[in-house]
Amino acid sequence: MIYSVKHLFVSTFKESFFILAELFKILIPMMILIKILDVIGVVTLLGRVLAPVMVLTGLPGEMGLAWASALLTNIYGGIIVFASLADRVEVTAAQATVLATMMLMAHAIPVEVQIARKAGTRFAAMAAFRICSALVFGILLNLVYKTGGWLQHPAEILLKPAAQDASLAGWALGEVRSLFYIACIVLALVFMMKLLKICGVINLINSACEPLMKLMGIGKEAAYLTMVGFTLGLTYGGGLIINEARSGNISHRDVFFSLAFMGICHSMIEDTLLMMTIGGHISGILWMRTVFAVLLVAAAVRLSAKLPDTWFYRFLFMNNKA
Repeated sequence: MIYSVKHLFVSTFKESFFILAELFKILIPMMILIKILDVIGVVTLLGRVLAPVMVLTGLPGEMGLAWASALLTNIYGGIIVFASLADRVEVTAAQATVLATMMLMAHAIPVEVQIARKAGTRFAAMAAFRICSALVFGILLNLVYKTGGWLQHPAEILLKPAAQDASLAGWALGEVRSLFYIACIVLALVFMMKLLKICGVINLINSACEPLMKLMGIGKEAAYLTMVGFTLGLTYGGGLIINEARSGNISHRDVFFSLAFMGICHSMIEDTLLMMTIGGHISGILWMRTVFAVLLVAAAVRLSAKLPDTWFYRFLFMNNKA
């Protein structure tokens, strides 16, 4: 038992170290870039350019930069930008939830869509599916919260920089503090995920979610793999899907829609907890996002079934898998 506990802590610290090393390679240059953009006024300008799109989701135009950062890098990149802007832009809990869900559904496009492409899906199709899904859901979620008058209070942002002087030293201190908070969160999430695996909770979640696969019309051969991505992440589930797709054990349509679902609904435990640190409410980032993803993919599967294979392979899937 002592060895097991020791091994658990050692493996948690090792995995967290490698995760943070990769993250900080992206985050530190990005924080500096954001500061430069802020100083020279580019943030404000970009906010104006993106304002028409962000207004549709009820978000301040400046927050478009946070989503753009998540799209090109990863969720953590979007969080850093959001935290950098949140100290001067009023954000409600509803708005934080809308932005959080959009970042969850569409982030790290160059990397994650490339994983899907290796299984045979077309890059443009999967990227468009994720970005458009995120935008549509952001619009709908905003309407839900506005119509019901829910979550209109100020967002509780744990990673929001503390009010400081405007000097370069003050800014640097605030950013170091944010990086420290992120390191603590990553460490806690890695530890929690390991405990859930050890206790068998992940397997129970996978079993409980299998009916969702049937509802969406995804074949049973891809059900378990999709649930791995749903609970643990696109890297895990996508990697398994790639192997199965190349082996020919899963139909091409199941491969595409399994990855489509995973694209907008993955790492549901880890990422949900992460987005709660920037004010995201569980009603949007978990429950409504899951329902939306299931219904959207179910509709897409049934629509695709009516289309000829020639259309499917021309626009959605490469018959010669990469």
